[in-house]
Amino acid sequence: MNLLDYLPGVPDFPKPGILFRDISPLLANPVAFYEAIQQLNQLADDFNYTHILGIEARGFIFSSALAHHAQKGLVLARKPNKLPQATHRQSYGLEYGNDSLEMQQSSLPAGAKVLILDDVLATGGTLIAAKKLLESAGFEVCGALTLLEIAGLNGATLLKEQGIESRTLLVA
Repeated sequence: MNLLDYLPGVPDFPKPGILFRDISPLLANPVAFYEAIQQLNQLADDFNYTHILGIEARGFIFSSALAHHAQKGLVLARKPNKLPQATHRQSYGLEYGNDSLEMQQSSLPAGAKVLILDDVLATGGTLIAAKKLLESAGFEVCGALTLLEIAGLNGATLLKEQGIESRTLLVA
């Protein structure tokens, strides 16, 4: 099964020059979604982790499914002002703007080893921000997983330069 067949590109979304990869067809097909989680789980086996940090919003889908499958704890990295308790915050730049991630201060136990998971690796800014967020809160980052890497944006190279070991399932 070629999972890329379930991730069509949508040109000029959300801004001109951006090729958005739509995960909806993959999620709508139970066989493709199951296969994606199985393959992500195989990649996750390369890491010694206790928890997964899922990044809002599409990363929540894959991180929650993988956490359930792997029987690991799940923590959410959300956009600002979405969490009810005290948070840690990290700002970052995107290929089409700026944003911040927050995580509740009480989300992880001391000594947690965290695997970061997001749907797409583009320039790497979101994953780097997640690493900084976790490390500033005193947690160990084991690595990062993504469903898809956008070729030509050098996100994996930047992650490596920032000391983040990463794996991606697909490259397009």
